[in-house]
Amino acid sequence: MIPAPINVARYHLLQRFNYLALPWGMLAFVFGIDAVILALTPAGHDPNRYVGGLGSIFVILFVLGLQSVARSLPLGLALGASRRSYFLGTALLAVSMAAVFGLVLGVLQVVERATGGWGMSMGFFRIPYILQGPWYQTWLTSFVTFTLLFVYGMWFGLVFRRWSLVGLTAFIAGQIAVLLVGALTATWTHAWPSIGHFFTTLSALGLTGLLAALAAALLAGGFTTMRRVTV
Repeated sequence: MIPAPINVARYHLLQRFNYLALPWGMLAFVFGIDAVILALTPAGHDPNRYVGGLGSIFVILFVLGLQSVARSLPLGLALGASRRSYFLGTALLAVSMAAVFGLVLGVLQVVERATGGWGMSMGFFRIPYILQGPWYQTWLTSFVTFTLLFVYGMWFGLVFRRWSLVGLTAFIAGQIAVLLVGALTATWTHAWPSIGHFFTTLSALGLTGLLAALAAALLAGGFTTMRRVTV
């Protein structure tokens, strides 16, 4: 029986490899590839050689969020967890992992700076504008982003569980349609310069605040969807 949210989080961690080893193993693999590519590439005039490999661990958090519901929910409910406890426990896991993962990224960013970009001016754990400040700011932004992506993945899994593949397809299509309408509206109203100005003048902490608000909205939406999920 796993009725309490904290026991739900422990239930997920029975798959320790997926939740703890896989994200960092993949990140280490991508780091090695980027390091080899930079070592074989002329340095150029830019003092910082930024790469995009850090995004891999954020993608994996999204996938883990999806898996936490799409694959693990039926057994969790069969073991005695209520839908409310399951959702809260999975959200607790998301927040806990995000806090720890974000702290590790902050520490690795400090090491990267201290070693001159791992001896090759490599910007792996630094992302211009987003993850470029002091370690605690990197921790906060990473924490919020990890949480957002995990919860977003959970919502995908919940939609699949409630409305199957047809509902998931419609869910994805609806989001694409909203983005398309937004892009067309911005084009017709010539609002792209204003949008660009808003984001370029927004501080990193301001962006983190927006992401936190979006994560809270996704949590609320996911909780509402969870109440009617069938397995």
